[in-house]
Amino acid sequence: MLLSYLKLAWKVLLRRKFFTFISLFGISFTLMILLVLVAAVDHVSGAHAPEKRLDRMVFVNTLRQYFKDGGTMSTPVSPYFIDTYVRPMKTPEKVALSSVTSSATAFAGGQSLTLDVRYTDGNFWQVMDFDFLNGRAFTGAEVAQGARVCVLNEHSALAFFGTTQGVAGREVEIGPYRYRIAGVVPDVPVIRLYSSADVWLPYTLGNTDFKDRRYDGEMIAILLASEAGAVPGMRQEFEQLMKRVPLADPKRYNRLSSHADPALASLVRQLTNQHDKESDGMPLFLTACTVLALLFMLLPALNLVNLNVTRIMERSGEIGVRKAFGASRRVLVGQFIVENLVLALLGGLLGLGLAAVVLTLLNESQFVAYSHFGLSWRAFGLGLGLTVAFGLMSGVYPAWKMARLNPVDALRGSGGGPQ
Repeated sequence: MLLSYLKLAWKVLLRRKFFTFISLFGISFTLMILLVLVAAVDHVSGAHAPEKRLDRMVFVNTLRQYFKDGGTMSTPVSPYFIDTYVRPMKTPEKVALSSVTSSATAFAGGQSLTLDVRYTDGNFWQVMDFDFLNGRAFTGAEVAQGARVCVLNEHSALAFFGTTQGVAGREVEIGPYRYRIAGVVPDVPVIRLYSSADVWLPYTLGNTDFKDRRYDGEMIAILLASEAGAVPGMRQEFEQLMKRVPLADPKRYNRLSSHADPALASLVRQLTNQHDKESDGMPLFLTACTVLALLFMLLPALNLVNLNVTRIMERSGEIGVRKAFGASRRVLVGQFIVENLVLALLGGLLGLGLAAVVLTLLNESQFVAYSHFGLSWRAFGLGLGLTVAFGLMSGVYPAWKMARLNPVDALRGSGGGPQ
């Protein structure tokens, strides 16, 4: 019976090409957009190298200081703030620091290069999981000594030397200084906000005086928990800590605030302006995303319902003939549901193919530098499941309605009453 349904469904879809095209376009385009958006979000906040342990990390990336006469100043934090208040915390397994990226100029092969530079400490290489192509990371001792060492990404190493092998130990000139290369790592997409760079340098070589006792600076604190379950306790400890941090300048400021948030939550806090609240806004953000995704997936379902009602009304004569020859309501409803399921599955597979093509083009175009967008099979499964569910929903009502028609009325092509 199922094989007969499938054969009939395939013939009907081929016979009604315009209907099939419109339906497939709606399903595949919707699923493609969903997969591309999920890939983009995963690229920002997913656990990928070198941020493989993202579920155990929180980030202190903004300190907000409130002026007495009104207004605020929001900046990254200083090494002094991290060393004095964050590193002594009890719950983190390890605390690292990393600067926001800055630009530096270098010359390679007679061409000028603009490099993204990130300043870090030795713990940064223990918190992040880089796979070194050559050499090693610089150590905490080298950072403390202010040694002029660096780590290059693969792209920069190729630009300077044409290879990534045998590079460790050689020197490279960046800006006015020469640095000894400690190691080379794979390119990190620039959208990885806490780890990406072309060149990594010890923070003690930065332009900012790391011994300055100011709270505001150019650094981000990265806190690593011993396990994912310890993250809430680590965040809570930081919230309690901030209540005890004295004002840097009581004459200018009357209050300060900062939060230790996971990667995505830190972005959401910025977008939703939750600086003064302990909640990072994630529950509201996730609820809004879920509702929008469901509404977005509902569009092709509504389109299918309208098209199905029209299509089934046009086939009233066929339904009348089949009922006259003894086809039951169950058989007729089953036929229309199978047709919709076949259409939904074809649209889902087409959407998967389109998403793969779009993501490949994005990777090759390097619209996001060093990007490696990939398909999320979990998102595809969810999207396809929703598509099939909506396909069932869009087929059941019109099929049930037509299956109840009186055979005589169906043969006349009228919308007569049910049998």
